[in-house]
Amino acid sequence: MAMRFLHKHKELGWTPYFWTVYISFFLAYPAMKGNTSVLEWTLTTLGAIVFFIFYFVGYSSDRGRITAMIVMTALAAIYYPFNPGAGSFFIYAGAFAGWQRSTRTAAWTIAGIEAIAIAESIVTHMPVFAWFWPVIFTILIGATNMHQQQRAAANARLRLAHDEIEHLAKVAERERIARDLHDLLGHTLSLIILKSELASKLADRDIDRARSEIRDVERISRDALAQVRNAVGGFRSRGLQAEVESARETLSAANVALDVAIETATLPPSHEAVLALAIREGVTNVVRHARATKCTIRVRTTNGVIALTISDDGHGGASAFGNGLIGMSERVASLGGTLTRTSQRGTTLTITIPIAAEGGGAPLSAVERSA
Repeated sequence: MAMRFLHKHKELGWTPYFWTVYISFFLAYPAMKGNTSVLEWTLTTLGAIVFFIFYFVGYSSDRGRITAMIVMTALAAIYYPFNPGAGSFFIYAGAFAGWQRSTRTAAWTIAGIEAIAIAESIVTHMPVFAWFWPVIFTILIGATNMHQQQRAAANARLRLAHDEIEHLAKVAERERIARDLHDLLGHTLSLIILKSELASKLADRDIDRARSEIRDVERISRDALAQVRNAVGGFRSRGLQAEVESARETLSAANVALDVAIETATLPPSHEAVLALAIREGVTNVVRHARATKCTIRVRTTNGVIALTISDDGHGGASAFGNGLIGMSERVASLGGTLTRTSQRGTTLTITIPIAAEGGGAPLSAVERSA
């Protein structure tokens, strides 16, 4: 049973063994009294054996504590009239009572143990010095264990909350990496496919142009590898201007004209990163699905709100959001913004994000319209 206790309460170490020192009062009284009979020594030894057994049972489980408390109280009631040292059993009973999960139950139980101790002291005409210390220490140690139980419960709740926060952080990080990799790879692979198809078509009639396209594929692949590493490390985008230039290259390879107008604005890095990734995902969707000939990107600020629109003249559609748009919507929502899609005369994505009054980002230069 002792080994079970050590296994279940590793954080207590050897401390419970030290608390058995109080049993010495119970064992010392027959030795100090003198002329102790064999029967009295036998009963004292039996009481000590019962004590040690149920003392460690009390550390095995919540039910074990209740059992130990009852046994300790019974030992005190039986031996106290004949052995004042048995008052230590009241202390042990109060200690186990204090470990109950309900504070109110623990308080009433300790009060009941105290009442038994006082009543028995009065009935047996115990001297004040004989019953004073069991009564006082039962209250003190019981109350101390009540406090320790409350702290243990609070710490358990904190550990549970910490584990939950850690789990949610890991889930959020996995979702972030999944969103970023989807945007990075989806955009880059679409561009690589377009460049590769173009090089294949040019291979027979313009070998120099085909070589140039293949070199672009190699460069784009290297850039994609660097971007994937940055995404895993937490660097989510290269900035709005860089994404616009990348969008221009991607759309050009797909024979889609680009019209851009970005107003000068000061954005926090988090806002610029979300808008940059939105442009990447929006342009990738135009190349993959729209069958468009023209794409328009607009960024403007009005009354503390920045708005990004990405529109095309393709065939439109009202299909459900895919992983890319879902990830984009989550990013925008994390900044308190909204994402809407309309599919009349092509497709238009509109993203609006409020900008904090304090700003705190680098200014975006105005980009003139270009076809």
